[in-house]
Amino acid sequence: MVPIFRSAFQRSGSTRSLGFTMAEDAHGTLPGVLHYTSRSRAERVVAASRLVLAAFTLLAIWLDPSQPAKYADVTYALMVVYVAYSALLVVAVWFSRAPLAHVGLATHVADLAIFSLFMYLTEGPGSPFFSYFTFAVVAGALRWQWRGAVWTALAALLSFNGMGVYASQVLRDPTISLNRFIIRSVYLAVLAALLGYLGAHEARLRGELAGLASWPRTLPADLPSVLESDLGVAARLLRVPRVLLVWEDPDEPWLRAALWYRGGLEQWRESPDTWQPIVDESLTDAPFLTTDPGASVSLVSYASASGLRVWRGSPVNTALQARFAVGAVVSLPIRTEHVTGRLFALDSQQTTADDLVLGGIVARQISASLDHYYLTRRLREAAATEERVRLSRDLHDGVLQWLTGAALQLQTMEQLFDRDPTAARGVLGTVRQLVADEQRDLRFYIQDLKPTPLDAHDIGPGLDATVNDLALRLEGVWGVHVEVDPPQLDGVVPPELVHDVYRLIQEASVNAARHGRATAVRASLERREGILGVTVTDNGRGFGFHGRFDQKALAERQLGPRTLRERVSSLGGALSLESSPTGSRIEMVLPVGPRPV
Repeated sequence: MVPIFRSAFQRSGSTRSLGFTMAEDAHGTLPGVLHYTSRSRAERVVAASRLVLAAFTLLAIWLDPSQPAKYADVTYALMVVYVAYSALLVVAVWFSRAPLAHVGLATHVADLAIFSLFMYLTEGPGSPFFSYFTFAVVAGALRWQWRGAVWTALAALLSFNGMGVYASQVLRDPTISLNRFIIRSVYLAVLAALLGYLGAHEARLRGELAGLASWPRTLPADLPSVLESDLGVAARLLRVPRVLLVWEDPDEPWLRAALWYRGGLEQWRESPDTWQPIVDESLTDAPFLTTDPGASVSLVSYASASGLRVWRGSPVNTALQARFAVGAVVSLPIRTEHVTGRLFALDSQQTTADDLVLGGIVARQISASLDHYYLTRRLREAAATEERVRLSRDLHDGVLQWLTGAALQLQTMEQLFDRDPTAARGVLGTVRQLVADEQRDLRFYIQDLKPTPLDAHDIGPGLDATVNDLALRLEGVWGVHVEVDPPQLDGVVPPELVHDVYRLIQEASVNAARHGRATAVRASLERREGILGVTVTDNGRGFGFHGRFDQKALAERQLGPRTLRERVSSLGGALSLESSPTGSRIEMVLPVGPRPV
């Protein structure tokens, strides 16, 4: 039977739709480990329970020969066959690699038919085999939750009542006990109702877990999108039509409020003391629920470290209640390093203590999203500020100083204009050269501000083109020739270092061209076991000092390019520098992982 199941699985062509996941190897063969869902586990439990029930029923009949009194030989034979059938199903279910959905339905129908036959062959409605119907209802609940319990109970009751009517009206059997008939029918109906409720509760829990698992993984760029996405998911998980979020803006002196209602989002910005305190100070850090927060003394259930507790009073700010017509509510704290506030699930129809647990998870997700948004915004602002500082420093150290020099030269030319026109023309030529140099500097600043794709996934093999573009810009502005060795960087630079290697080559080359007045720059890269070496040499006039220095000496004496030192240090590498009147040589060593084969 196992090969038959396996072939059925192989013909299906899909694993996801059959209730479990399976990964095939490169040859398309099935792996040794399968990941079953709860349906597969349920089939295993049902198969094992069926075998135990059938085996002990056969043992009980063997120990008490008085049962069954009717059709004894046929019943014994069928019981033996049923035990063997149950054992075969245990082997098939526990060791099969096939999907079990269709097998479960077939065996369920077969069980109901066999149980009905056993009851007919023994004592009909009074048969001890009635317990098999209980087993069938439980098995239906395990397989299909409340629907399985209800439909199995209906089928069992139809069979049970049919046998009772047949025995009393057709066969006129005087042994039929009406009270036992009624009690067993009601017992089966009540059992189905209880199992149906448990199945519905389990389905609800599964839905909540699935909703939490499907929480948006990407954070939108703007705050309204973040709020609309997260509050919409919160409303769906908590089963409420409205969700209100009130929090203090960490970057501005405002109290913010956002209301999600039927797919729409409204926002307000209030003064910080508008709804203070938002909830009673006794409940500041506690999730709570109440059905009537507007009452003079509301009965409030709140979660504490010792469990669920009861509090009496007015939990929600009166002005907030009136503003948003707060009725039955589940209120949850929002508290992170940067955000403080409250989440309100409004107009809940059936509020239970379970909502506090689920709501706590929802509140933490929303807190994380808000924290992520504000941190991202601050990082962007910090990056923009850092770029403005860098640009202002470059303009101050470069363009402003050159313009100051040009102004002094013009002042000198003004003094020489009447006394020595030849010298004045010489000064004018010098000023003209200064203006031309600064024009080139400004052109490079403007080009350098243009966005360049530096993400490893965006550049990839395009790192060569990006470095070549840098070389063309340097040559166009300062007339310096840049050469990169090896010409093809693919496979040399690890993807995680693409951005940093580009910046290192850019910074070193720009320094050589702007400050060292180099006409040729050579960047060489070499990858050895565990390290990546980046060396930039030039034929300029070197730095304002001569000699060879390692990173420690450069840092102690505050020499060399500070930006390069800091970038290399942040990558865990080391920098050394050699400077002479005929040029400079910068060697940078970065740690990398093993090179893939």
